[in-house]
Amino acid sequence: QVHLVESGGGLVQAGGSLRLSCAASTSILSINTMHWFRQAPGKQRDLVSTITSGGITNYADSVKGRFTISRDNAKNTVSLQMNSLKPEDTAVYYCNAILGYYSYWGQGTQVTVSS
Repeated sequence: QVHLVESGGGLVQAGGSLRLSCAASTSILSINTMHWFRQAPGKQRDLVSTITSGGITNYADSVKGRFTISRDNAKNTVSLQMNSLKPEDTAVYYCNAILGYYSYWGQGTQVTVSS
């Protein structure tokens, strides 16, 4: 079982930056894929970014060029650097890990971008 804890959310103005971190309770080397999702009120939880155990990254079109996902295997963390933030980026951001048959979720961290 994997326990995930997100941190780093907050309130920023449009054009600002935030760095989200997700701490895992186990070595992320054992986790095939880690993701960041986000969910705005009343909306579907959407995939923002993915990073594989091999370091391959993918991004939603809406965040390409602005967000960067990364792993720190020694610290068992995955991060999401968010630059040039837009009001439409406002959401609760969730870290997700896939391991075997299971999908694990963090508690979420709120990101609010004002215009």
